[in-house]
Amino acid sequence: MQIISAVSLWFIPVLIGFILIYGTLKKVPTYETFVEGGKEGIKMAVSIIPFLVGMMVAISVFRASGALDYMMEYIRPIIEKAGIPAEVIPLAIIRPISGNAALGMTSDLISAHGPDSFIGILASTIQGSTDTTFYVLTVYFGAVGIKKMGDALKVGLLADLAGFAAAIIVVTILFG
Repeated sequence: MQIISAVSLWFIPVLIGFILIYGTLKKVPTYETFVEGGKEGIKMAVSIIPFLVGMMVAISVFRASGALDYMMEYIRPIIEKAGIPAEVIPLAIIRPISGNAALGMTSDLISAHGPDSFIGILASTIQGSTDTTFYVLTVYFGAVGIKKMGDALKVGLLADLAGFAAAIIVVTILFG
């Protein structure tokens, strides 16, 4: 355990030092390159702001309008027959859209049911087994100007579904 702590504490500084030394040996202007990368990073951050604002507004409208609750009304009987707790379904729906909203839902589920409950463990596992597919596509593809993202969307949502299903199966086997 002490070795893992030491490695985790020193890994990033050693990696940065290695990169700087290697770049210097290869006669790369490391500081100037770092500054250029910083400039590009700031430009990228500014360019994704409109996409972030659009996503946040869409998520807020979806939740505030009651559309999520309305959808849950119809899905709940099917989900409960499959043995899946209905409480985690909104998390599975929101997770591909927004990491922050999903984290808030996970926190709410853990507060309501406890961190060691089946629902708390399942929510945490779903949070770690899925990604923010719509967010990633909207922000990053939009920032670099990619318009055709249909295949990436399909694969991303399929991966989210696989992560959700795997989370249910694994948590049910280990903690059910």
